[in-house]
Amino acid sequence: MNTPSRPVAYLCLALSMSLVGSYVALSKPLAAAFPVFLLAWMRFGIGGVAMLHWLRKPAAEAPLPAHTIGLLFLQSLLGNFLFTVCMIYGVSMTSATSAGVIMSSIPAAVAVMSWVFLRERVALRTWLSVAMAVAGILLFSLSKPEHHAPVSSALEPQNTHNLVWLGYALLVAASLCEAAYSVIGKKLTGTLGPRRITSLINLWGFLIATPFGLHAAWHFDFGAVGAGTWLLLVFYALAACVWSVWLWMTGLKAVPAAQGGIFTVLLPVSATLVGVLVLGERMTPMQMVAFGIALASVVLATLPVRRGRTPAAPPAPEGN
Repeated sequence: MNTPSRPVAYLCLALSMSLVGSYVALSKPLAAAFPVFLLAWMRFGIGGVAMLHWLRKPAAEAPLPAHTIGLLFLQSLLGNFLFTVCMIYGVSMTSATSAGVIMSSIPAAVAVMSWVFLRERVALRTWLSVAMAVAGILLFSLSKPEHHAPVSSALEPQNTHNLVWLGYALLVAASLCEAAYSVIGKKLTGTLGPRRITSLINLWGFLIATPFGLHAAWHFDFGAVGAGTWLLLVFYALAACVWSVWLWMTGLKAVPAAQGGIFTVLLPVSATLVGVLVLGERMTPMQMVAFGIALASVVLATLPVRRGRTPAAPPAPEGN
C-alpha cells in the first residue's frame, strides 16, 4: 500500500480514535451481558472471520523475522488483549466518562515512548499540543461530578461499588497499553502493510484469549442474550478489531508516532459523548470548555508547517 497524504493520514487517525472511544463507552452494556474474557474472545473471533482474506501472505512479502513476529505478539498482547480486558473491567467498575478522563494521558505517554524507544525527534509544537491535550482533560477531570457505574450482572456488586479505585488503576493500565500499541504499530508500518498488521495481531489476540474464552463460555447461558446485544457485539468486534486498527495503521504510515498520539485525545472525547448521548451520563459547561482545549491540541498538532528557506524533510520510518 502506498503511503497516504498527510490530510488523509490525519483523517484516518481521527476516525480510528473516534471509533475506539465509541466502543470504549459501548463496552459498558456489553460487559453487563457477557463475562469479560468471553467478550474479548468473541470480539477477536468475529474480527478474525471478517478479515480472513487479509491473513494471506502477499507474494512480495519476505518471511517474517523473529523480531517482527515478537513485535506483532507484543502489540497484540498489550494493545488487543490487555487493553480490552483492562478497559472493559475498568469501565464496568467506574463509568464511560471516567474512562475518557483517565485515557487523556495517552497522548503524553505516546510522545514519551516514541522519543525513548523510536528515537523520534519530537517537535516543540507537538510537545505543546500534548500539554494542551492533557491540560484540557485534566480540567475536565477536576470539574467532573463523580458517578459510579451501575451494578453489572457480569461483575460482583460489592467489587463494582467498593473497588472503584481498582477500576481507575485498570483504566490507567489500559492507557499505557494503548500508548505502547501505537509506538509498536509505528515500528511495524515500516515493514508490513496495514491490513497485514491488523489481521496478524487479531490472530494473536484470538489465540491468547481462547483458553480464557472457552472456560467462560462453558458456564455461560447464550440463550439469555437478546438480539440487540448480539448486534452491538458485532459492531464492537468490527470497530475494535478491523476498522479502528486498519485506520490507525494506515495513518501511522505517514505520521510520526508522537504526532499521531495527539489524535488519541479523540478517544476520551468520543467516549464521553457516547456516555452522554447514549448512556445518559451528564456533562457540565466547564467540561465542554475542557474538551474545547483538548480538541484545539489536535488542531495545533496538524496545522501545516510554514516553510522557510530550507524545507524540512518528511519524517522517515525508524529503521532497525
